[in-house]
Formats: sequence, C-alpha cells, structure tokens
Amino acid sequence: MKLNLPVPVEKAFKQLESCGFCGYLVGGCVRDFLLATPPTDFDMTTDATPDEIIACFAGHRVVETGIRHGTVTVMIEGMAIEITTHRIEGDYSDNRRPDTVAFTRNLADDLARRDFTINAMAYHPHKGLIDLFGGSQDIKNKIIRCVGDPFKRMAEDALRILRGLRFAAVLGFDLDGETGAAIRQNCGQLRHISAERIAAELDKLICGKNAKTIILAETAVLGVVIPELLPAKNFDQMNPHHCYDVLTHTAVALETLVPVRRLRWAMLFHDLGKPQTFTRDAAGVGHFKGHSKCSEAMARERLTALRISKNTIDQVCLLVKYHDTLIAADKTCVKRWLNRLTEPLFRDLIAIKRSDNLAQAPEYRDRLASLQRLETLLDQVIAEKACFSLKDLAVNGHDLIGLGITNGAEIGRILKLLLEGVIEETFQNEKDILIEKAKEMHRC
Repeated sequence: MKLNLPVPVEKAFKQLESCGFCGYLVGGCVRDFLLATPPTDFDMTTDATPDEIIACFAGHRVVETGIRHGTVTVMIEGMAIEITTHRIEGDYSDNRRPDTVAFTRNLADDLARRDFTINAMAYHPHKGLIDLFGGSQDIKNKIIRCVGDPFKRMAEDALRILRGLRFAAVLGFDLDGETGAAIRQNCGQLRHISAERIAAELDKLICGKNAKTIILAETAVLGVVIPELLPAKNFDQMNPHHCYDVLTHTAVALETLVPVRRLRWAMLFHDLGKPQTFTRDAAGVGHFKGHSKCSEAMARERLTALRISKNTIDQVCLLVKYHDTLIAADKTCVKRWLNRLTEPLFRDLIAIKRSDNLAQAPEYRDRLASLQRLETLLDQVIAEKACFSLKDLAVNGHDLIGLGITNGAEIGRILKLLLEGVIEETFQNEKDILIEKAKEMHRC
C-alpha cells in the first residue's frame, strides 16, 4: 500500500527520520485514505518525546497545543500537522479524559488505546499500513467496532458513545453488536460530557447520509442529550395526511434535505411539539394546533443548552416557527417574506416545506407544485432586483432629514410606510415619488 502524500507530510516523515525517530500517520487521515476520501487534516504519532519533537523541528514554527498529553503542532509550508508521542493512558475517572498519560516507544501500545478499529490504523511510507485490530476489514464490511472491550472503551470516555453513532451516520456503517450494546448500556454517562463536545458530534451526525437510520434506531441514546426526541418515538399522528409517526416523519424529512446544519437542526425540531399539542376531533382525527410555536420553544431551549451559536439558533427557530405557515404564490407575498427573512433564509424555508411535504402521505403531497411556483417567483423577484428591504429604497434617513424631519422615530415610521407601499406596488421605488409621499406622510 502506497499513499500519495502532501509534500509537507513527506517532509515531516523525513525530518523525524533524520533525527533518529519514526513517525506514522494515524487515525482519521488513514481511515479517509482507505475510504478514498481526501483527508482534511493529517495527524502523526511518533516514538519521539514532546521535547524531542520540538528539537527535531527547530527550523519550523511549533505550537505546543497539547504538550501535557504529548501533542505539538508543526507548521510546514503552511500546513498544520499534529504530532503526538506514542502514549499509554491511565484510568478515566471523569468519563472523558485519562487521569494519567505515560509516553512509550511502542506504536502498538498507542494504537491499542484508540476508540474504534477504523481509527486505530497507522501508515508509514516504507512500512505501509499497520493494522493491528482489523480496521481495514471493518471498513470493507462497513462496521463500527471498538478496539478491545467495547464496554471498557465506552466507560472510559463517554464521548465515544456519540462518536460511534456519528461515524455510523456519516459513513453509512452499522454498529458491531457488542459495540452497539456498550453504547446503549453506557449512554447515561453522556451527562458528564460538555455541551460543546456533544453539539460538535451532533452537528456531524444529523448531517450524515445515514442520519435517519441512527435517529430511529438509537433514539434512546440520542434522547439523553435531546430528550425532546423521546415522546415523538412511535407517536401516532392519527391524521390521513401522515403515513408515519412523528419521529419517523421527522427522520424521513430530514434525510431529504441537503446536509446543512441549520436546515437539519430545523427539520429535527420542526414537529417535536406535536405530542404536547395533540388533540382529536369528534371523528378521531388528530390535530396539532400551535405545534410550530411549541416546537420553536423546544428548539431554542435545547440548542441554547447545547451552546449552539445564537445566530444559528435564531435561524433554526425562524424556520421551525414558519415551517407550517401557508405562503401565497404571488410576488407581493414573496417580497413580504423576503423582507421578513432575507433571501437565503426564505430559500431555506421553501426547502424545509418541500421536505416536510415529501415525508407526508403520498396522496397529500399537494404542496410541491405550489412550492415550485413560489421558488420561481422568488427567482423572478431577485432577478428584477425588486425592492423588499429598507436598504433597497430609493430614499433613506438622510433624505428625510433634508426635508426637515429630524425625529428618529418619525423617520423610522415613514421609511417603514414607504417600504410597505413599494412592496405592495402602491407606488414606484423612485426617489422623486418617495420624497413626495414622505412629505404627505409627515403632514399626516
């Protein structure tokens, strides 16, 4: 096996060798090479101690990123390469980090401490692939399997629980039987993991090509960190528009979306308020009045707890809030929504609505044609450079001040009325016309 390595990585190998040490590519980059996926970063492990690594790369910029645990980052021709000393880890009393780390000259000891076989392979340009735990075969078989005892691995570091689900979702692999059992048995330990770490794994998991399968098969595990999922499992909607229970509908809809974080988060939460708002009419048909508002509140609370950025939360919550709102396919309505959401978020809302409808009963997928018309109108409005926001108005606050209108609130009121008139096409977006209208509005 011979890999085509970037020049900076080849130089790192040669530099370590020139100093009497041996380095290996390890972990994700080796896995990605075997999956025929271009690696995004390159990590190395070596028999050199941290001080020896620093001395070896004295001619390069070296950042002591995690030197206490044996890791330094070396910059070679603009590429950051993490180089870590082979190590053996002690007990994990906090279910996250080893209490002690001991350096070793033995590569096998280092590989044995890793989480999954697909991440426990190493590569050397002359020695080839070092695969002591069957990772390459597990890649061929599309299996996620722990190195060694899976129950011990999960008990050591609870984040591995979500990492296992994330790899299964992203790669489309199945969990090995014992590994899956260990994940489910230890999932309660996720409560010891920081919100930021959990969110980073969930971001990748929900964008995985196999996200639907993992959400439905491992709801109890995911429910530890997103408890709002649990009531949706097997919740019969009792409505002819729906052929799935709430969670299955959610997972099916999510998988039809492009893998963009805000879209996937919005779809995950869009109907989770349904169990709380469920009612049945005299005919026994289920209804969910107010579920969008309830789902929005759930999304904001959970994503805030996960320390997701405020901007992302706000975008997700807007999409959840309006996912079930009917939007007329006419230009005036399109411009109103562009003013409310901006073009990117309005396009996102149309995508959410389309995926939501695709996950309903086939005979009720009647919104797809109207959504297509809506998107066509949106394209026309953008192509025409129509005015739908204050920045597009032919007049601004300075123009109104020039008319002698100095009160800030009054200026804001008039600009808002002018924009409404332009959006409604009551008058044209031309400066002379808007100036006259502004005079009339001020006199009123």
